[in-house]
Amino acid sequence: MNREEPMKTGSGRSIAQIVLSSRPVSWINTAFPFGAAYLLTTRELDATLVIGFLYFLVPYNLAMYGINDVFDYASDVANPRKGGIEGALLAPRLHRTTLWAAALSNLPFLVFLVAVGNLASTAWLAVSIFAVIAYSAPRLRFKERPFLDSVTSSIHFVSPAVFGLALAEAKPTVAMVTTLLAFFLWGMAAHAFGAVQDIGPDREAGIRSVATVIGARATVRLALALWLLAGILMLTTTWPGPLAAALVLPYLLNTARWWNVTDDTSAATNVAWRRFIALNYVVGFLATMLLILAWFSS
Repeated sequence: MNREEPMKTGSGRSIAQIVLSSRPVSWINTAFPFGAAYLLTTRELDATLVIGFLYFLVPYNLAMYGINDVFDYASDVANPRKGGIEGALLAPRLHRTTLWAAALSNLPFLVFLVAVGNLASTAWLAVSIFAVIAYSAPRLRFKERPFLDSVTSSIHFVSPAVFGLALAEAKPTVAMVTTLLAFFLWGMAAHAFGAVQDIGPDREAGIRSVATVIGARATVRLALALWLLAGILMLTTTWPGPLAAALVLPYLLNTARWWNVTDDTSAATNVAWRRFIALNYVVGFLATMLLILAWFSS
């Protein structure tokens, strides 16, 4: 009996590490776009909505972040912010298990979503999964291709929404496309700004990113420009879309103080990144209120 207890403890810790690698704090960032897009189009709660929401809540994130933590282990070891809510530091003995867990947890959901979907939704689901794998997997490693890294990262969050719209067979409108484009720019800005804090560890590990290539100051200014453009785009949408333009203001204020940041002080932007994670919950709540308003306005 005494022998089994350490085994259970070790097993429990391994499971906890694998779950942590999926970034629980960010689960809602991919599930919400899918759920909102699908629900606003179909206006009904059904099994497809629930299963799709659960998929983008956990398995999708386990694949996206788990694969990243496995193949980024060498650089993560030297990164002081790894090992918590900002990313697990997976022990090498868990790498194979994590990859299997990601594959096996994704497969049944993907089979279902393809079975209930259509050609367009399946194509977008394929794009989404490809982006998840291509970002971190060897040989592809889009995360080491400056600017493509930010584009791919943004696809991780926008594609669930596009998939939800396609699955619900929504008819494209100018407002819909504009909103998705604004969301895409928001995602690029988030990735670029997040990359600033890792300039030091990434350069030591030989990892190229948008931030290591153009520098901390230019990257921060790029992120601000992208967030600002996202807000301007929302001003051109139909009511209540323009109200969403104000949602970029907290991100602009949180980032603007780093306007003159240098590569040497780039690690200090982690303070703003942690605030960014908290802002996502506040802004997400406000976005939900706007979606409810849109529901009753249409």
